[in-house]
Amino acid sequence: MKDIFREYEVKNHKNANPAKFDTDAPEGYDKKTAAMLLTESKLRMADYQERLYAGRERALLIIFQAMDAAGKDSAVKHVMSGLNPQGTMVRSFKQPSAVEYGHDFLWRHVLALPERGQIGIHNRSHYESVLVCKVHPEYILRENIPGIRNVKDIDKNFWKRRYAQIRNFEQHLHDNGTTVLKFFLNVSREVQKERFLERIDDPAKNWKFAAGDIEERRHWNNYMEAYKEAMAETSTSDCPWYMIPADKKWFARLAISTVLEETLKKINPQFPVLPEEAAAGLQLARKKLEAEK
Repeated sequence: MKDIFREYEVKNHKNANPAKFDTDAPEGYDKKTAAMLLTESKLRMADYQERLYAGRERALLIIFQAMDAAGKDSAVKHVMSGLNPQGTMVRSFKQPSAVEYGHDFLWRHVLALPERGQIGIHNRSHYESVLVCKVHPEYILRENIPGIRNVKDIDKNFWKRRYAQIRNFEQHLHDNGTTVLKFFLNVSREVQKERFLERIDDPAKNWKFAAGDIEERRHWNNYMEAYKEAMAETSTSDCPWYMIPADKKWFARLAISTVLEETLKKINPQFPVLPEEAAAGLQLARKKLEAEK
């Protein structure tokens, strides 16, 4: 699985195009084996998380982006189920509110950042501003940006600046103690259709389906182009993107867990070492406890 860690990392424009990559699980993996490997990986991640929480030197921000029905929610549920909720925070981002539109596009995401020692999970993120807004540039007008009065003002230079703003934001986070890890769950159009039909046919899943999902599906090619450009422009060595095959949820979960585990291993969080004075105080406390009758 360590090979997957390297294979799925987006490093340049050449490997940032979702249309050029297989969305199915690679040969050599089956559901039963993947479940076993996932369980083992989650146990190791739990150990890393405990040290991350105790040390409080770095935070980990995990970003999930995908087309609808790609499996973001289930990935959060299954991959993160072995983590301690006390050290984990999950935030899902919908359409910005009037208050949020009154600030810059990064403001609400800054408010949701994890503190040092915490693992933060963002289900959708600041990337919506270069994904949904790239496909529907009229949404940018709601931000009331100086000099942007109509869609014609949203040109290539606008997007170039916005990608740069995102890169700078994430580099700032990294340099100040937050490791940023980004996942694009690459689901095929055919599998999305199957999952939409399941949501329509299963009363227990009806709530997951929205009429607008079909309208957005019509823009599939435009979204793929938006994802390609966003990942190519913002995947860096410090804040990488990973494009995960998502047609088989069981494989996507294993790949995500492996990347997370390798990232935590690289962070190498450690339990804090007490100063000599504090360590001496522990021994004094031991003597007092042992002296109790």
